[in-house]
Amino acid sequence: MNASDLLRHCLAKPGAWQDEPWEGDVVVKVGSRIFAFLGDVQAGHTVGVKCGKGRDAADEWISRYPDDAAASAYIGRHGWNTLRFGGAIGDDEILEAVDASYETVVAALPKKDRP
Repeated sequence: MNASDLLRHCLAKPGAWQDEPWEGDVVVKVGSRIFAFLGDVQAGHTVGVKCGKGRDAADEWISRYPDDAAASAYIGRHGWNTLRFGGAIGDDEILEAVDASYETVVAALPKKDRP
């Protein structure tokens, strides 16, 4: 899997849309909220996703994949991790993490804004 494949997977979700809030940094949103940080899609090998309600749940990824998972800068305390694909984390697990992040973000949207 590469970043373009992952972007296509993200954009296939109901209500998902691509944004670039910072020059060169691609994110995918549902409604007004980000569910996947892809960064530079041409050079990227990581995805930032919501991995739990807090740091404790998200730390399970870091315990299992210490070389390929890390707390996301600035928002890690809220359960966001950066996962590297193409390493020890299998493509299926990356896709499941993106799917879970999407579901978590959708559930937090006001009902009128959910797809």
